[in-house]
Amino acid sequence: MITKENKSGVVKKYAVNPKDTGSSQVQIALLTERIKSLSGHMKGNKKDYSSQRGLLKLVGERRRLLNYVKRSDFAGYNRLIQQLDLRK
Repeated sequence: MITKENKSGVVKKYAVNPKDTGSSQVQIALLTERIKSLSGHMKGNKKDYSSQRGLLKLVGERRRLLNYVKRSDFAGYNRLIQQLDLRK
């Protein structure tokens, strides 16, 4: 579970401007935090198939957003991949 403090910190770190809360970069960063949280849960609860399905949906959503950012702003995509420490 991502707390309000963690969420606001992520938004501040990846926001394009001070009032930015919904840009693709922010959405990707928030999804990454949720994915990390769910991954930790799945390590201890291997048979929780509902959470596994939710995790796969989040990964797919992040992948779609990353593809969009890659098409529209390639330099920003590379920077985001390095900052979030994602493979690619």
